[in-house]
Amino acid sequence: MATTLQTPPTRQVPSDEPALKRRPHRLSPPGLPWILPALVLSVGLIYYCIGYTGVISTWDWDGISPNPEQVGLENYLKMVNSPVFWGAIWHTIVFFVVTFTAQTVLGLLFAVLLHSQVKLAVVYKVIVFVPVVLAPAIMAPVFRQFYGADGQFNWILEHIGLGAITQPWLGQSSTALWVLMAVAVWQWTGLTFVLYFAAMGQIDQSVLEAARIDGAGNIRTIVSIIWPGVRGTTVALAMLGAIGALKTFDLPWLITVGGPNGATEFLGTIIYRQTIPNYHVGYGAAVSIVLLVLALAMAILLQVRGREKVTVD
Repeated sequence: MATTLQTPPTRQVPSDEPALKRRPHRLSPPGLPWILPALVLSVGLIYYCIGYTGVISTWDWDGISPNPEQVGLENYLKMVNSPVFWGAIWHTIVFFVVTFTAQTVLGLLFAVLLHSQVKLAVVYKVIVFVPVVLAPAIMAPVFRQFYGADGQFNWILEHIGLGAITQPWLGQSSTALWVLMAVAVWQWTGLTFVLYFAAMGQIDQSVLEAARIDGAGNIRTIVSIIWPGVRGTTVALAMLGAIGALKTFDLPWLITVGGPNGATEFLGTIIYRQTIPNYHVGYGAAVSIVLLVLALAMAILLQVRGREKVTVD
């Protein structure tokens, strides 16, 4: 009796089995070489520099002498007892609150207006954004001249009947900081506008149309629909504004050099003044560490608060 040889059934590979499982392991390169450059840059450069700055902050060093003196926390104690340091902290708080509020209101207003049917909208967008790309070093001499005692701003006030309030805006402590805040608002409102304009483009248009049908006016639509819809952008702008205020250096140094009488002194100007002209490198490093801690704390706080609001909503 003849026997029939049967071929064993071929195993069918499930169609939903990932293709990567069937590939030899030797074809998959290890992941470390891909992240090694970024790892070396971040750990070997950035964090090393931060750590080295922390070490320098415990020295009494002029940046030149080969034998710095170890003083422990003396630089930090000196900083805490300095009225100039606390004045810089206060200037930073005022600078952030005023500039962030003004930029938020103006940026959102421009975004709302240019999302409507406006002629020459592209031209307006360019005009609003141009100050963002201008270097402060180029504009600083212009603003020093414009807000000087005999500058164009006082000339404009005199010719519109407000000559009684003309004054040396950059030459007195009561107005110098306000001039810097006005310049900062002029410079960075364009960035706020661009981010809000992009965020408004993500809002569902049917929701806006439904609000119009229900009789909601412009202000009601902005408050109840647009403003909640761009809350994530507002949190991001608040974070950038807070860190930017802590790092402020170029405007006060180029326009007022921290004066008059320390009225426009910021942490950045203290660091530069103590480190470069005064050769107090250890003290400047201590202020730098405090600035870093404040920036990280502010970023974390704003991020957590923003997540809490989104969760509640």
